[in-house]
Amino acid sequence: MGRTRFQRLALLLTVWTFMVVVVGATVRLMDAGLGCPDWPGCYGLLTVPQSEQAIAQANLAFPERPVEVAKGWWEMGHRYVAGLLGLMILALAILAWRRRHDPEQPVALPVALLFVVLFQSVLGAWTVTWQLKPIVVVAHLLGGMTVLAMLWWTWLRSRRVGMSLRVPEVSGTMRAAGVLVLVAVAAQIALGGWVSANYAALACTDFPTCNGAWWPRADFGEAFVLWRGLGVNYEFGILDNPARVAIQLAHRIGAVVVVGLVAAFAIGLLRASDHPGLRRGAGWMLALVGVQFIIGAANVLLSLPLWLAAAHTAGAALLLLATVNVIHLLFAPAARRASAGAWARSPVTPGSGTLQQPSG
Repeated sequence: MGRTRFQRLALLLTVWTFMVVVVGATVRLMDAGLGCPDWPGCYGLLTVPQSEQAIAQANLAFPERPVEVAKGWWEMGHRYVAGLLGLMILALAILAWRRRHDPEQPVALPVALLFVVLFQSVLGAWTVTWQLKPIVVVAHLLGGMTVLAMLWWTWLRSRRVGMSLRVPEVSGTMRAAGVLVLVAVAAQIALGGWVSANYAALACTDFPTCNGAWWPRADFGEAFVLWRGLGVNYEFGILDNPARVAIQLAHRIGAVVVVGLVAAFAIGLLRASDHPGLRRGAGWMLALVGVQFIIGAANVLLSLPLWLAAAHTAGAALLLLATVNVIHLLFAPAARRASAGAWARSPVTPGSGTLQQPSG
């Protein structure tokens, strides 16, 4: 019963974190990241100023940032759902700790999640108080994706405990390739965050060319300066267009690389393995990376509609989850033992799809 409760909570938190990530991206896309100029409150209140008197007082206290009620609610709504997520992760860690004597109960990962979420809250505060500093915005995005991946891994592990699963036959090379793909997907997500944080999504107005050229004027030296000191307001960006073009070009090149790596890896899995879980995972990876590429091109051609830009973040999160799912199968303890020759294969009953340890 306790294990089932843990599994359900882990799955709920995975879905909730996915929602938090997408809402956070929507806040950025609506230019509402500074809808509340302070943290953790909003103009010194727990909610967005609503009455005329409260708005007037807020405007006096923050004359550089007049109240915009709609943007304030988007920002505070994101904080509320993120705060609730933190409390639920605390509950997950407590539940795991109480069941720590069960050898199959994941404990280290749920506890580690607490520290990741705490650091996420610090990054959230810095995002506001450092006025959307790009390196902090990207770190906050990656932190959210990390929480999502860790929760997904926790659920996958708890779900597969005690299940009679067929052991995937995998090589060390295939596992290394999976890790490479995971790193590439994470790097591309970071590049996408850098595009958004520097308002470079529409630096190129056409696709596949950029402003009518295959390689327009681009300033890569200025585009990837990670630290520019404090006291700078980065809302709407501070870079000249050549630097923004460089960021957009880097993201496009990264997209081509990721599509190639994911496609090669997934097709390799489909050819090398008849394991149903790996084959489904490879199929999802192929489908999602293709959809992501199409959405990215459509965002440029359609001038970044809000719903499509948010869908691009959602697609990146789903591609990450699909990749983590395959990695989890490749690195399952049984798969490692089988590939190392520590497990002997007994005859498999047709249609059973299971492997058994030999008796004696």
